Amino acid sequence: MMHILIVEDEIKLARLQMDYLNNAGFNTDFLINGLDVLPWLETNSTDLIILDLMLPGRDGLDICREIRTFSNTPIIIITARIEEIDRLLGLELGADDYICKPFSPREMVARVKTVLRRLPLNTLEPVLQTVNLILDPNRFKIITAEHEVELTTVEFKLLQTLYEQPGRIFSRAKLMDLIYRDQRVVSDRTIDSHIKKLRKKLTEILPNQELIHSVYGAGYYFEASIKIED
Repeated sequence: MMHILIVEDEIKLARLQMDYLNNAGFNTDFLINGLDVLPWLETNSTDLIILDLMLPGRDGLDICREIRTFSNTPIIIITARIEEIDRLLGLELGADDYICKPFSPREMVARVKTVLRRLPLNTLEPVLQTVNLILDPNRFKIITAEHEVELTTVEFKLLQTLYEQPGRIFSRAKLMDLIYRDQRVVSDRTIDSHIKKLRKKLTEILPNQELIHSVYGAGYYFEASIKIED
């Protein structure tokens, strides 16, 4: 499970960010003082930092500048200062994205996923892992903390194909080419049928998460998300 460090001195906002990110399947921690960030990073690791600029103790831009001297961890800067010079300075210091207050927590989660999606995939791992989900290619099984379910060969190949490039839309024709390498004749309905069965199995073990999304007229893509009621 990927980890997000939130650095924000508005405690209510930090807790709101944590709630939305936790619901999206991330682990989170938060700090409220700029002086605590570097010491925290010396003893902990994180996959992405959400960094407010206006912090007590130490300015967020200074923190970003120093982090970039020893780490490439993605950084999303959040601030109420919208002057263009601050925006450019933040990005030139190595920030990966920039969000201005006020902002939608859902937008923040989407930005986090987009930045993390840019990271290179490690294709050498024998077992593939994502939010609350492990794909075991040796046994054609999906494993969570509490459950596991066995897939057919085609179902596993479909899920693995979508999983390895999250956010990419695969057309039915492309999926057929990738799954049925023996060039057998299959129809679009065959892919739809396998996706339907795969979704059902995923829902049984992860009832609150939507993993395989459909785009009308285009195809399917993978992205872990949890439906949040307004």
